[in-house]
Amino acid sequence: DVWMTRQALLAYSLGLIGMILVKILAPGFYARQNIKTPVKIALVTLAVTQAMNLIFIWPLQHACLALAIGLGACTNAGLLYHKLRKHNIYRPQPGWRMYAMKVTIALIAMSVVLWFSAGSDQSWLGGTAVERGLRLSGVIALGAATYLGTLGLLGFRPRDFLRRAAE
Repeated sequence: DVWMTRQALLAYSLGLIGMILVKILAPGFYARQNIKTPVKIALVTLAVTQAMNLIFIWPLQHACLALAIGLGACTNAGLLYHKLRKHNIYRPQPGWRMYAMKVTIALIAMSVVLWFSAGSDQSWLGGTAVERGLRLSGVIALGAATYLGTLGLLGFRPRDFLRRAAE
């Protein structure tokens, strides 16, 4: 059960950024009273998600559903972003590409550290609830320290995360 849950969560986690981006990008159309475009994109995404279910079901079994939903969300976000850019509704400000690259490097560093610090499934199952809770807290703290430390090494400062007023 633990292994199966782990596989589904790993697959689902791949689409979290897509799900978040859909919530950010779709209002760009709604603010212009354009409901048709996000609905059309959602229908394409639905078809893509169902196709992925059919492709992934045999090799990935139960995790296929989570993976298809996650990748479907990324597809949805990608199509929304493409349309926003194509219609010149969204234009990234200078510096966004470098900002995204630095954040991506920090995320990769954090992911690698978390992957190797997590240990084996057996080491988690062998401890008491308190031991597992303390260990999880330590892993989370290590992940946060890695992320923030990497950003610091890349030149980020806390003020870089503050929203600046439009000039």
